[in-house]
Parts: sequence; C-alpha cells; structure tokens
Amino acid sequence: MDEKRVVTCFLENEDRVLLLRRSQRVGTYRGRWAGVSGFVEEGVSPEQQAVQEIREEVGLEPADVRLVASGKPVEVVDMQLNRKWIVHPFLFEVRRPEQLQIDWEHTEVKWIDPREIREHETVPGLDRAWESAHGHGA
Repeated sequence: MDEKRVVTCFLENEDRVLLLRRSQRVGTYRGRWAGVSGFVEEGVSPEQQAVQEIREEVGLEPADVRLVASGKPVEVVDMQLNRKWIVHPFLFEVRRPEQLQIDWEHTEVKWIDPREIREHETVPGLDRAWESAHGHGA
C-alpha cells in the first residue's frame, strides 16, 4: 500500500471554518469538500508545508493567519486508491478573510459551523482531522 504524507489546514474566523470544494482538475477526490491541503514535500516540515499551501491555494500570507493548533497525525486508508494518507492537521485563525482568493484547485468556498463538517461530502477523514486539530493545542 502506497503511503503519502499530507497537510490539512482548517482556517477559522469568528467560530466558522472554511471548506473548499475540490475542482475537477485535481488528482483525487474531485468535487469533494476539504480544507487547504497538499503533499508534504521532501525536506519540508508539515508546518512549513501548511503555510506554503495556504499561500498557494487561498492567497493568504503568514501575516494574514495565526497558527492556533497542530493536531496529532491521522491515518486515513483509501482501499480504492490502495493508499494510506498520513494527515497532519492544523488549525489557523484567519485575520483578514477578505483577502482570500482561491486558485485552480478549488471551485467554491464556504464558511460553516464546524459541527456541520459531517453534513458535507468531504475528502475521507476530514472530520477526524478536524477533531485532531481542534482538540490539541500547538
């Protein structure tokens, strides 16, 4: 089974969390809701990767966000892909949500009550990643 390390960043503003709908141009889970996410590149820490993904996917700079928590990694097995995802979850506070600009990886965004995550068709394990990030301080 293939194993991949990824980050998932939950962006929070005024008790709402940002979900992004994955576009048809991404490699996996097209049309599903997710946090800001990406593969952890060789030689880069998960926290550094998280900041880079936030910059690339939603156009926010480090000054626009504040790391609130980093959760324990969550293992998510996808038998269809024959892949085990090691998800490093992070929770960031967004200081300037009006600066948000999505890239080609997403088609839609919405701010929701975090309790509504399970009501959306999400990437596998998103609810568990949220619980890890939200329940553990950095």
